Amino acid sequence: MHHSLFAALATLLLLSAPAQAAGPCEAFVRKLPNVKRSLCEAARLEATPARSVRGQTLWKRDIQPDDARLRVLVLGAIHGDELSSASVALHWIQLAEQTPAPWSQAIHWRFVPALNPDGLLSTPPQRVNANGVDLNRNFPTPNWERDAKVYWEKRTHKDPRRWPGPKPLSEPESAFLHNEMQRFKPNLIVSIHAPYGVLDFDGPSVPPSRLGRLYLDQVGIFPGSLGNYGGVHKGVPVVTIELPNSTRTPLDAEMRQMWLDLMRWMSERMTAAELQQAPRVP
Repeated sequence: MHHSLFAALATLLLLSAPAQAAGPCEAFVRKLPNVKRSLCEAARLEATPARSVRGQTLWKRDIQPDDARLRVLVLGAIHGDELSSASVALHWIQLAEQTPAPWSQAIHWRFVPALNPDGLLSTPPQRVNANGVDLNRNFPTPNWERDAKVYWEKRTHKDPRRWPGPKPLSEPESAFLHNEMQRFKPNLIVSIHAPYGVLDFDGPSVPPSRLGRLYLDQVGIFPGSLGNYGGVHKGVPVVTIELPNSTRTPLDAEMRQMWLDLMRWMSERMTAAELQQAPRVP
């Protein structure tokens, strides 16, 4: 009798306990182009303490050799409707794990494949986050309070897809990335976007002339953008990749070629002497 009662209570407690936070792969595989479950699960994404406006986990993955000298931060889906950017970031995690020595021993990679999960997982996907803020206009560039509003009103004619928000770092997603930059102190930031099919660059060092089929076309800076904040204001080189299509990834061979070109440029430009002189995000 007592045993049966105990078993029933234990079962009731088990059923009423909150479910463990599910990983992101079910949602990512359903939403992202060219992402199979095996690829997503092999990425072994780790939950961060950060949450989006709607309470969704922000995920990251570190690939960290013991003697790494170079720290590289790779970002996808700052804009939630650029689905292919998150897919490429996941494919690149696999390539980072396969990179041969000596570069595999020299680089600490940190991937954040979907900075804007609320926009990404919306139906339809949306560029802005759940508060309607363009996260790539929400970073604390100098004179943000003046310039961001003027740019939005005069240059975009108050385009709601490009609203910079009420103040810099007003959003949990941009605040998370800002904190990651302070803690991780990247020597290089690679930000993946779509769909303009070009390569952009901000900051010190000589930019790569091409990655795969994407050629350098520096389009300028915007108030509150990551390239402006990281590359110009903080002196951390920012490579911005604009994939040709937001809903389809490049072919696997092309994604690999882009990766190899990035590694080649890093080996030529991010030398040991340059690393010692590289500015750090305070």
